[in-house]
Amino acid sequence: MSKRISIFSLVLGLFAQTTLADGGAFRVYAPSRSTNSLIVVEAQPGGSGLSLQPSQKLDLEFPAGTIVAHPKKPLLYVAAPRPDQNSDKASGAVITLDGDGNYSKHDRVTFEHGYSYLSLDRSSRFLLGAYYFGGQVDVYSLDADGRPDKRVAALDEGRKNAHCVLPSPDNRFVYIPYVKETNGLFQYRFDAQSGKLTALEPKNARPPEGTGPRHMAYHPTLPVAYFSNEQHLGVSVYERLDSGQLKLRQVCDAVPDNEPKDGVSSSDILITPDGRFAFAGIRGHQRDFDWISRYRVKENGELELLGLTPADKIPWGLTLSPDGRYLLATAFQGGTLTAFEIQQNGDLVRVASLSWDKQITDLVTRSH
Repeated sequence: MSKRISIFSLVLGLFAQTTLADGGAFRVYAPSRSTNSLIVVEAQPGGSGLSLQPSQKLDLEFPAGTIVAHPKKPLLYVAAPRPDQNSDKASGAVITLDGDGNYSKHDRVTFEHGYSYLSLDRSSRFLLGAYYFGGQVDVYSLDADGRPDKRVAALDEGRKNAHCVLPSPDNRFVYIPYVKETNGLFQYRFDAQSGKLTALEPKNARPPEGTGPRHMAYHPTLPVAYFSNEQHLGVSVYERLDSGQLKLRQVCDAVPDNEPKDGVSSSDILITPDGRFAFAGIRGHQRDFDWISRYRVKENGELELLGLTPADKIPWGLTLSPDGRYLLATAFQGGTLTAFEIQQNGDLVRVASLSWDKQITDLVTRSH
């Protein structure tokens, strides 16, 4: 995600030639941990702007924090970031949408851990979750209806701060970045038939000290992966070798070396479906330093910093509209959903803003 993962991002490679053309109406779905709800927003392009209107707010009865959408079925998956009170397991739900994309129902499920990040493998047969606070990663098989069945793989490297888990576009490998003092980038072979994970050798790609890889995005056509650097305030670019190993190609800073980084951290990252631009959030936790960093993607996959666009307080979750025309950002402390139109030169123009709950960290989009 940011996940952070919208419907189109799960089939990103199919849209490599997509242009930032006009698209139709779409919906935004976001779990709110502050009100234990799912918020649905109607987004309607019109003229040179975009209208954002609240559509539904449904009680989930638990504080969901992360969300991912099934690319073929009208299903959303949400999970709490921590185990339930007085339990070692965590609540989740499978949300069913109707033909118009409205909420229809939800079924509660129980996960082995809380998750800060959810993803689906490229065949949509498995659901993967990363537990930030404990560092564990779980893989669940999905039944014929797309609902989580049994846990088929579990990882516990004895490290905290696992922040993301996302299969590669060819569905052969999985990478798990760790932030803060853990500062790791673990690599695994993924068995698309069983869901099992097998560590590569070496297991840790050993990111540069102090970078703290957090969330990731894949280039739509090149064997390149991008990681937002939570501590270093920039993006790391890695080549994906045939063996699955990640080879560092570039660390592209978002701010000068002499810029104080205390109380500031990067958040989500995404790349446009045509592979031309990448964007990452920067959060000013303890000072006024809230931005979305903008990058041009070169022909070889490396990045060129274009600049910083002001964002509402604590930009956390990022996603794109299904047509790739708009970037949408949640403001954790500001309590807003903001839409930016992506320009042909990579600039971001704010075109709409909507007040909603604080502490929203993730969102997805879906076409009507």
